[in-house]
Amino acid sequence: MKYFVYTYLLCLLASGGQAQVKKSSGKKITDKSLQIQPNLSDSQLLDLVQQQTFRYFWDFAHPVSGMARERSNKSNENSDEVVTTGGTGFGVMAIIVATERKWITREQAVTRLLKIISFLRKADHYHGIFPHWLNGETGKTIPFGRKDDGGDLVESAYLFQGLLAARQYFQQDVPAERELRDNINWTWKEAEWDWYTRDGRDVLYWHWSPNNGWAMNHRILGWNECLITYVLAASSPSYPVKAEVYHKGWAASNYFRNDRDFYGIRLPLGPDYGGPMFFSHYSFLGLDPHGLKDRYADYWTQNKNHTLINREYCIRNPKGFKGYSADCWGLTACDTYDGYDAHSPTNDFGTIAPTAALSSFPYTPEYSMQALKHFYFKLGDSIWSQYGFTDAFNETKQWYATSHIAIDQGPIIVMIENYRSGLLWKLFMSCPEIKTGLKKLDFSSPHLN
Repeated sequence: MKYFVYTYLLCLLASGGQAQVKKSSGKKITDKSLQIQPNLSDSQLLDLVQQQTFRYFWDFAHPVSGMARERSNKSNENSDEVVTTGGTGFGVMAIIVATERKWITREQAVTRLLKIISFLRKADHYHGIFPHWLNGETGKTIPFGRKDDGGDLVESAYLFQGLLAARQYFQQDVPAERELRDNINWTWKEAEWDWYTRDGRDVLYWHWSPNNGWAMNHRILGWNECLITYVLAASSPSYPVKAEVYHKGWAASNYFRNDRDFYGIRLPLGPDYGGPMFFSHYSFLGLDPHGLKDRYADYWTQNKNHTLINREYCIRNPKGFKGYSADCWGLTACDTYDGYDAHSPTNDFGTIAPTAALSSFPYTPEYSMQALKHFYFKLGDSIWSQYGFTDAFNETKQWYATSHIAIDQGPIIVMIENYRSGLLWKLFMSCPEIKTGLKKLDFSSPHLN
């Protein structure tokens, strides 16, 4: 089966910024954190990985906008200015984690988030929906492709997922937090989700551009990383979509149901063997899959089984790649030795991405810890850096990335936190609008009781 991940197959090849080590504005992380520490407890190791990875979104954020740069390695002359809408949403959630764990002060967090939302209020948008890439200094659209120079509904969904969690967290009755909440609410209410049904059709479309209209013609059909897009579209307080858009569009695709076994593990939805691991990460940074069900699936079962299948494939290692084992697993979209690809059991060239196993901590904590210890203690000299683990490695090719990518770094912080405390799940699922939207789409969840 084909995946609806073409955006990520093209993604990140021509943008980003040159990595720099800067002094943190919050609790200082010294260069000692680059040295592999041999006697860490499990809890200490999780602390270290979350905090070190957070530096990507704090130290390396764009200095004008505060938004997340697309990637840490320079790939063209404009790389320094390219910031990512979806990656910034993940970064907003990372800032919440950092605040809760006191790596930065609450005041520092609010100041940074106000910088981000104030920038977004003035930045290019298309019926309230932001483009995939923005110039972090000017707020002007940087085209993602020849015709992809307008609104990107999926990237914007990741952004709003983070902003709504921030709104729920920063609830103090003080001027700065009131201003933050107001700006988030205005931006959220101005997003015209129903515009992206293309004149009222029963499906959402990924892109619209004032220059190219609907020329991209890309319907958002499941199963993939886009569930959060439909949930937010149904939850909009100003421009919601009908429930039929979810049931007749997203869930009616030939790529939606699976209901087959792989290695004796039943996969309810999606392509054979589950596809890249980010399918079970991006939408579930905020959506709590515990007890989340609709007429199509139990989403805890879906995500856990997807993870187990991905790991079991790596253990069996049918292509005989070096390094694959119960300790070293995880196939997802990431950099690789010859570019960028969406890796999965059906698209495997020997490249492991740490984000795949580490962002799966809620689903497979024992197995994810096993992988984490391998990545840090065994491979750390090759893949541990000032921004946490580098993006990927391929031991068959003796290749180790030096790059970091926002959409891979963010889920590591957020999903480890969801495993440890459920923080982002509690915040996002507490949004009254999200409760309304989920009920509208006929979901059940303990958060809706």
